[in-house]
Amino acid sequence: MSDITVGFAVCGSFCTFSGALVEMKNLRDSGIKLMPIMSEIAYSTDTRFGKAEEINRQITALCGREIIHTISQAEPIGPQKLLDILIIAPCTGNSIGKLANGITDTAVTMAAKAHLRNGRPLLIGVSTNDALGASAANIGKLMNCKNVFFIPMRQDDSQKKPNSIVADFSRTREALEAALEGEQLQPILI
Repeated sequence: MSDITVGFAVCGSFCTFSGALVEMKNLRDSGIKLMPIMSEIAYSTDTRFGKAEEINRQITALCGREIIHTISQAEPIGPQKLLDILIIAPCTGNSIGKLANGITDTAVTMAAKAHLRNGRPLLIGVSTNDALGASAANIGKLMNCKNVFFIPMRQDDSQKKPNSIVADFSRTREALEAALEGEQLQPILI
């Protein structure tokens, strides 16, 4: 696995950044080369979960390279075949909707479009409060797309947020290995 390059894209599900960063570190520590990508909102927004500048500094340090955070920076990923696999984790309902409907208006969606044109795997770590509501159709649509895979996911608070789903980030490496083999890690719902 140390000879592959993994794009690790982060969207604005700020409450799940900590879990994604743990997996980013685990992948890096196993010798995988990481290329960090962030949506413009994730890259520039301070929240109660952390200051953008500090999170960006952590991601840059973990990956050992600057973060791709604009559409123009992400576009060469396809033509230059820069990635073996692209992970989007966390992937918001907004980004899932854009991916499912061919909308390319962020660094993350451009990275995905550019990467998928090479027939290489995209691994999505869902994190959205409406996965079992408004985003369900888009998740289903992506599940039927060639080269699109999902990190196993679960309801994160079925009583207070019955439509909310979050990826089990601890299964990122396992899901990555399966996706590289062209397989969806099962069970997808845990």
